[in-house]
Amino acid sequence: QVQLVESGGGLVQAGGSLRLSCVASGLTFTSYSMAWFRQAPGKEREFVAGVTWTGGSTRYADSVKGRFTISRDNAKNTVYLQMNSLKPEDTAVYYCAAGRLIVVLTSSASYTYWGQGTQVTVSS
Repeated sequence: QVQLVESGGGLVQAGGSLRLSCVASGLTFTSYSMAWFRQAPGKEREFVAGVTWTGGSTRYADSVKGRFTISRDNAKNTVYLQMNSLKPEDTAVYYCAAGRLIVVLTSSASYTYWGQGTQVTVSS
């Protein structure tokens, strides 16, 4: 049984930082590219960042470039999202996703497994 469990969300003031973590189990972690998506109320789920299975290639949404950093620790079956300079528009539920992809894709349909999400709220 595959499980992706996110943690690290919370309430932070604009300009602050948070670090999200996603621990994977029940799959061969090094066979999967990992990504973070987010969904704000009334909006569609959108791609935030992704990393290939080696960690050698990353991709970011334009809205988070220069502020967010995705990384992975294959020894711990964990992917991270370091979020700096947070803005109120970053407020959303953040989801971790896994897909057997050679490259990072931005479509949510490309990912097979999903976590339950963690809430990030940025106050102005």
